[in-house]
Amino acid sequence: MSEPASISTGIAARYAIAVFELSKDAKGLKGLEADVDAIDVALNDSADFRDLISSPMYSRDDQTKALAALSAKMKLSTSVANTLALMAQKRRLFVLPQLISSLRALIAEEKGEVTADVTAAKALTKAQSDKLAKTLTASIGKDVKINLAVDESLIGGLIVKVGSKMIDTSIRSKLSNLQNAMKEVG
Repeated sequence: MSEPASISTGIAARYAIAVFELSKDAKGLKGLEADVDAIDVALNDSADFRDLISSPMYSRDDQTKALAALSAKMKLSTSVANTLALMAQKRRLFVLPQLISSLRALIAEEKGEVTADVTAAKALTKAQSDKLAKTLTASIGKDVKINLAVDESLIGGLIVKVGSKMIDTSIRSKLSNLQNAMKEVG
């Protein structure tokens, strides 16, 4: 990991732990989870919002005012709104994506969940996703939340990553293994 990425992750982790503990003490983890989802959607959907948090062209006051308006419009909890305002005042908004990741991890750990990153050749149906989650839950012993990505180059099958474990049942991988075996023969 590069040094700037490590610094960003460290900054985000400190803010995440603070917001998480405040929300946990106030018995507001459900609200925190909803706030994290709302902010994540806003980051993914709005180029202006991404620009606001990363561009040095905006002053502290501009960022603080914009985030106060966004927090009110999105109906974010007081602790999250205050944290975003503090981050704007300290010029730390650039770590917002890492903050969201850290908060998701803390919430999942509190709930006893594990996130499985699943890459499939095509989108899974609800029934397929539920069956996969149930199978992984039985295997791991914790509730599993599926984070699905589609990669048509897999041809078929799945790549499942849970923590440090990876299971690759994709046809692309099997073809690659076959190709390597054929090179060794001849």
